[in-house]
Amino acid sequence: MIKNHLSKLMGEKRYSIVEVSRLTGMSPSTISNIYNEKIKRMDYDTIDKLCKLFDCKIQDLIEYIPKEDSK
Repeated sequence: MIKNHLSKLMGEKRYSIVEVSRLTGMSPSTISNIYNEKIKRMDYDTIDKLCKLFDCKIQDLIEYIPKEDSK
């Protein structure tokens, strides 16, 4: 499972969806969908813009969480 930490990063900086949209040039609906984990994929440009805005590494933005085997 892939988990994104946009909501955590936004909370730390106290940014709203509108502010992130304005600062990155991405649409508010795109930011909202990422924030609410309603996306299936994120392109490199989106990751780049968010990492630049939050001055973070990719792993600060997204994380891979392995599924536990059901053995």
